[in-house]
Amino acid sequence: MRIFDKVIERVVDEHASHKRRKRTIYFVSLITILAMTSATVAWFSVNTFAGVDNLELNISVSAQLKVAMQDYGTDLDRYGKTITNDMINDYLLDQGTSLDEILLDPVTTSNGVDFTNRSGAARQPNDRSYLEFECYFIATEEMWVHLTTESTEQGSNDGTSVSSSSPSPQNEVVQCTRVDFTTTDNGTAIYEPNRGTPVNGQQTFDLPSGTMSYSDSTRIFHLRELTPTQVTIRVWIDGEDPECDDDVQNAQLSVQLGFVGCDENNNPIS
Repeated sequence: MRIFDKVIERVVDEHASHKRRKRTIYFVSLITILAMTSATVAWFSVNTFAGVDNLELNISVSAQLKVAMQDYGTDLDRYGKTITNDMINDYLLDQGTSLDEILLDPVTTSNGVDFTNRSGAARQPNDRSYLEFECYFIATEEMWVHLTTESTEQGSNDGTSVSSSSPSPQNEVVQCTRVDFTTTDNGTAIYEPNRGTPVNGQQTFDLPSGTMSYSDSTRIFHLRELTPTQVTIRVWIDGEDPECDDDVQNAQLSVQLGFVGCDENNNPIS
């Protein structure tokens, strides 16, 4: 069974009409949620699991912003433009698991860090619970990193979006997906696409529809100049969400995340 077919992340520094475009990172995933039962109840049904068959993260970055799976200090040459499926799998192997062994079950959390299952028992990452991995971002100047819906160039349609190609009501899976980002200095920011009424006390944010505008609410973490920052990324299906029922089983979910660096006034850095 699968929950991820593909995860791709890229950051591109584009020039258009003699203007330098924003530097962005793209993280794309295709998630397939499979289940074993058919009754319609919140939290899915007992023993409903999903599997991660493949996870791949490709990041194309400018000189201003780089990423790696390890902390290489200020040696910028060791930070690259691509994090491959094999690199993420090696990370999981160090945790005693691998992508083809990952099983996910609906979980919930109030803070985006501590997770429990339907009965309230604590759940650990990458163990029939939720997906978690770490990477390190570094920038050549101080910046706030935001999620953005803006594309790298006109017509590319590669900004942040969460969608499903599955028919109704399966496509309601977009309502119960969460992605969060944790750093030591800034805590945890929880992105809830198609945000509804928050559940379990979660403090979540969504992105504006239409023209993108940046504010404190779209900030996810801060980077100091030439200071590698560990970012923990988690993806889960929240069982407390009213849409997390058996109707969304067997749905295919596409998650695409775009990031942009802004100054302290939330103006994109060019």
